[in-house]
Amino acid sequence: MSEILLAMKDVCKSFPGVKVLENVQFELRKGELHALMGENGAGKSTLMKIVGGIYRMDRGSIAVEGSTVQIASPSAAQRLGIAIIHQELNLIPHLSIMENIFLGREFKVGRTPWINWRKMKDEARSYLRQLGLELDPGMQVSELSVGQQQLIEIAKALSMDAKVLVLDEPTAALTDREIDALFEVITTLKAKGVGMVYISHRMEEIFRMCDRVTVLRDGQYIGTERISDTSMDRLVKMMVGREIKDRFPKVQVQPGQEKMKVSGLSLKGKLHDISFAVRSGEILGIAGLMGAGRTELAKAICGVAPADKGTVSLDGRPVAIKSPVDAIRAGIALITEDRKGEGLLLSLSVRENLALPNLNALSRFGFMKYKKENQLTENSIRQLLIKTSNGEQKAGSLSGGNQQKVVIGKWLAAKPQVLILDEPTRGVDIGAKKEIYDLMNELVSQGVAIIMISSELPEVLGMSDRILVMHEGRITGEFARAEASQENIMLCATGRETLC
Repeated sequence: MSEILLAMKDVCKSFPGVKVLENVQFELRKGELHALMGENGAGKSTLMKIVGGIYRMDRGSIAVEGSTVQIASPSAAQRLGIAIIHQELNLIPHLSIMENIFLGREFKVGRTPWINWRKMKDEARSYLRQLGLELDPGMQVSELSVGQQQLIEIAKALSMDAKVLVLDEPTAALTDREIDALFEVITTLKAKGVGMVYISHRMEEIFRMCDRVTVLRDGQYIGTERISDTSMDRLVKMMVGREIKDRFPKVQVQPGQEKMKVSGLSLKGKLHDISFAVRSGEILGIAGLMGAGRTELAKAICGVAPADKGTVSLDGRPVAIKSPVDAIRAGIALITEDRKGEGLLLSLSVRENLALPNLNALSRFGFMKYKKENQLTENSIRQLLIKTSNGEQKAGSLSGGNQQKVVIGKWLAAKPQVLILDEPTRGVDIGAKKEIYDLMNELVSQGVAIIMISSELPEVLGMSDRILVMHEGRITGEFARAEASQENIMLCATGRETLC
C-alpha cells in the first residue's frame, strides 16, 4: 500500500443558499496520479480550492502525510507542499515569464534586496525546457498564447517542488505535442513520489495516465475506482447518473448553398492567402497545432484583428468587416476560446451578459425592454440548461461549463447566419459537451453555417462534415468526413504532407 499524502474526510462546504459539497471523501497516495471527475458544478474545483487554502471548509478534516492540518490560506498550502494549477490562469500579464514563475520567491544577490536576474532567468529556462518550451524567460506573459500561458502555470508549480500537485484541466489549451511533453513531466514526478490530482473531462487522458479515479456528482462522493478495473461507460454513468450512448451525436444534414466564402485572406506574419467556403447547414472543422493560425483566422474574419488583404463574402456578396460590430451586423458571430478574458464580463449577471450583443433588439429609443430581456434570459437558461440560481447570478460565480453556455447563449440570441466556435467544449464536462453538440445539430438543421475550431481531434472527426487543416498560417489539408483520419490530419498539421 502506498503512503497516503492527502486524506480528506466528510468535507462539507456551502455558499449562501447553495450546498456545494456534502460529506466528500478523497485520498491521494505518494507517486499517484489520481483523477477527480464529475460534471461541471459537481464540486471538483471547490474541493481543490479547499486543499489550496482559497476556501475554508464548513466541516470535515484534512490530513497531509498523516497529520491533521488546517489550511487557512494559499501560503499555508504552499508551506505544506501543495501547489495548484487552476483551470483559469492566475498569471500577471505585464510581468515576464520568469517574474511570474518566481513571484514572491525571487532570487536575491546574497543578503542584499537586489534581484539576481541571471539566476532567475537560468532557473526559469530550466523549467520551461522540462515542458519542451524554448521561450525567452524575459518575454511578457501577455505576448503568449493561452496554451503557452497554461504551460507557464505548470512551470510555476514545478518550481515550488510540491509534494501534492493539483492539475485542473491542464491540457485544455494544449496541442498533442505539448500534452505529450506534459505527460513526460508527470511520469518523472510520479517516479519522485509526487502525488497529483488530475481534473480533466478528456476521458482518453484519464485512461492513458491515471492510476485511480474519484467521481463526484452534485457535490456528493459517488465512489473511487482503479482505472484498470473500470470503463469509460461506467465512469460516465457515475458522473451523470445515466448512460450517454453517443459521444459525438452528429446528425447528417444535407448542406445547402454556399453561405460564406473567404478569398486570399492574409495577415502579416500570421495568415497567408487563406481561401475556403462554408455552406448553410454545414459544420466545417478546422484542425491544427497551436500557433497554426486558427484563432487568428477566426479573429480576422470577424474584424477583431482585420486582415491586411483578402475578401469575405456572404451569400455571394462581398462584405467589409473592419470591426466586430461589422461582423455582427453581417450575421457572423465568434465564440472565442478565452471565455473569461474575451467572452464574458464576469462582474455582470447572466442576464446582462446574455443581453450585451442584443441591445438593439432589446431596446427602443435607448430604453431597455426589461420584459423582453427577462424572457431572453429565461429562454437561454432553459434551452442551454444553464445551472444558475437565477438570471441575476454573477457570471464569474458559475462553473466553467456554465460560463461557456452563457457565452454561446448570448450569440445564439443574435441569430447569426455564420457561427464560429473556437474551442467550444474546452473545460466542459461530457454531459455539457453532448448538449453543445446537440445544439450544433439543431443550428445546422436550421441552415446556420458553423465553423468549429478544436484541438481535440476526436471532436473534429466526430462532428465535422468537412475538415480543413492549418499549419503556420496556411491551409495544408482538406478532407471530407469519410476520408479524414487522425493520421492524415496530423501529417498536414505538422507540415510533413500537404493534401489540399
